[in-house]
Amino acid sequence: MLIRLALGIKNKDLQRQLERSFPLSDVQIKCFGQMRTAWQKLVRSCGDIIVVSKSLIPGPIDSSIAMLNNLPENPTTVILHDNDSSEEHAQLVAAGADVVLYEKVSNKRLIEAIESTLESRRQLNVIDRFDRRGRVKPKISDFVSDSEEMQIFMEEVQQVISSDSLLLIQGETGTGKEHLAKAIHAESPRSAGPFITVNTAALPEQLLESELFGHEQGAFTGAIRSRRGAFELAHGGTIFLDEIGEMPLHLQTKLLRVLQDFEVTPIGGESSIWVDVRVMAATNRDLEKEVLKGNFRQDLFYRLGVVMLTIPPLRNRKEDIPAMARHFINLYRTKIGRDVSLISEPAMEALCRYSWPGNVRELMNVLERAVLLCRTDEISLRDFPGTFHEGLSLPRELLQMDNNISLSWKNKTLPQVQNEVQEYVEKLYLQMTLKETRGRVGEAARMAGIHPRGLYNKMKKLGLLKKDFKG
Repeated sequence: MLIRLALGIKNKDLQRQLERSFPLSDVQIKCFGQMRTAWQKLVRSCGDIIVVSKSLIPGPIDSSIAMLNNLPENPTTVILHDNDSSEEHAQLVAAGADVVLYEKVSNKRLIEAIESTLESRRQLNVIDRFDRRGRVKPKISDFVSDSEEMQIFMEEVQQVISSDSLLLIQGETGTGKEHLAKAIHAESPRSAGPFITVNTAALPEQLLESELFGHEQGAFTGAIRSRRGAFELAHGGTIFLDEIGEMPLHLQTKLLRVLQDFEVTPIGGESSIWVDVRVMAATNRDLEKEVLKGNFRQDLFYRLGVVMLTIPPLRNRKEDIPAMARHFINLYRTKIGRDVSLISEPAMEALCRYSWPGNVRELMNVLERAVLLCRTDEISLRDFPGTFHEGLSLPRELLQMDNNISLSWKNKTLPQVQNEVQEYVEKLYLQMTLKETRGRVGEAARMAGIHPRGLYNKMKKLGLLKKDFKG
């Protein structure tokens, strides 16, 4: 992450000396010392380290230092005072200052002291990151598989782990695109740096630009203080742009410029910031089709697609389901606190027979529900959602398909027919579930054992509108 060093120093010569002394790639310097509103600018600077002359701090000084210490960035405060008094030094430390320096000592000693503070802040960033996320990281071994298709895919993954190339991860909803990106980051040379995720579909268009690139104070109505963007936060590590296919066209243009020069300009900013990041993006859309429709820039598609990885859906590697099921049962029995360790043979057969439109995420949801509802130490078929109980009668439903559909299978490959039948069955099932829940998507998603966002995507794909089921 880039460290913001905010300077509010009255001595112009000292300020210039400090600016020249920190041309480091991970330090961004902001100077406010000669402004009338220097203190207000410092408070809203989003600084990680704030170096301020005591004479610029408004009274009462205890309250002003407390204000700095309570900022969201939890900045390190360095106060320069012009009175070589041990009593004054002790008072400033007691008020909450992290470092107190006598500004009339040599510039060399001042700079060395601030360099030491910078290094301490770097270490604090690393410690905070591990404490927040825990020591256990996603691993490439999480994707070990008995499926030949998955093994070929993982061989491709192994070849790109150590590189800094842009990476586009494609796959259906729930296949584990973000988990794979985290695992690649965790085993790459950038593993000591941050991993920052931005879901480009989850934010309103007006906020997404600020989320990605940051903004300066006063850049727009409501921007009462500066805010750093995800690219700046990801400095030295990896930024993961999820659902990149949903990004608005005008932001695609700005993103393309960033990917060419790796320089970002915050909204309202006058100068660009160089960032050292690896960019990974993910989508469940066919971006080539989106390019043809005019929804996605062709040049951005080529720039992102330096390396493209497509995760195989779970239905294409059903031989992995028994091992995955046992792993998730052990995970959830610990999380939920239930003495469940077994799964019956009919239940396992039902898992292997199911088509898993929601992929691994759906499998996890189904098994978490089963562990929660199970009354013994063994999961049985009755602990699964209704769709697993109806699996045996499914062929009779398919026999009722329009003759025109079966006639259309001629001259098609088996995978093409399988996809067509699967889509038909998904539509039948979702119509039934939405009708039962009267169009309540959250409740329907719980019944189906998939994430509401995944259900919305399927409804959009199949042309289903929740308003049609509210009656």
